[in-house]
Amino acid sequence: MSSHFSSPCVTSRRTAAAGLLAVALVRPARAAAQGTFERESLQQAILGFTGGVAPTRGRVTLDIPPLVENGNTVPVTIAVESPPGEAAQVRGIALFNEKNPQPNVITARFGPGARLGARLNPGHAMLATRIRLATSQTLVAVAAMSDGTYWSDSAEVIVTLAACVEF
Repeated sequence: MSSHFSSPCVTSRRTAAAGLLAVALVRPARAAAQGTFERESLQQAILGFTGGVAPTRGRVTLDIPPLVENGNTVPVTIAVESPPGEAAQVRGIALFNEKNPQPNVITARFGPGARLGARLNPGHAMLATRIRLATSQTLVAVAAMSDGTYWSDSAEVIVTLAACVEF
């Protein structure tokens, strides 16, 4: 007597292929949605710093290695050119990232004492530090000027060994 045995764990090739196809289609859609969210979060953070004003590209130089082996300590320098005179001095510099858990990396405010130091190097403000990067991403540096204008620069960074990853 032969028994005809059917197990709920056994799937057909057609069912398995359909499942793999569904996963293959959902993953890029999820990644695209995540990328859109990250870009929107980055833009919201920048507009929060600028008070809703879109920064103009220029006057800011974001110096960061384009390829980073270890995201735990990444050197970054932000330099801002400002014309001589009191009209447009640098009031602050902020650095934003696209994919770290928090989009605002650092914000530095410059007061009147910073302007006195600028006499040694007129027309320049600079911020140098080390940061952690979760993964390959875009970084944006924004400078706030005393005349109410905002200037920016951006850089793409490829990170081979990530830091800041939340599980």
